[in-house]
Amino acid sequence: VQLQASGGGLVQTGGSLRLSCVASGGAISKYGMGWFRQAPGKEREFVAYISWSGGRIHYADSVKGRFTISKENLKNTVYLQMNSLKPEDTAVYYCAADSRNYVGVPDSPSKYSSWGQGTQVTVSS
Repeated sequence: VQLQASGGGLVQTGGSLRLSCVASGGAISKYGMGWFRQAPGKEREFVAYISWSGGRIHYADSVKGRFTISKENLKNTVYLQMNSLKPEDTAVYYCAADSRNYVGVPDSPSKYSSWGQGTQVTVSS
């Protein structure tokens, strides 16, 4: 499956953005989908996950209560709604997909086989 992320931009502290990840070449209803982010000089870190059925959702502690992951199977699209943004949320955001069913939380980049190109999110203070 190929992934195309979009929706990033420049926003002030406290603002909101919605990222989209459109899939092609495969139905997201068959994939677990994740969002990761990577700030300059840092490792890629887990942000959020939604299972193929949508029945399991997980967030990194740093974004709980502020970010919401969702999906629309008919549009083959996964979203990341980001509210109350902080300067520390500044990073390149990536969507990822994998068809394997993991028992725990797939919060490692190694658990995903397909990646989008990334979209820059910058939060100014």
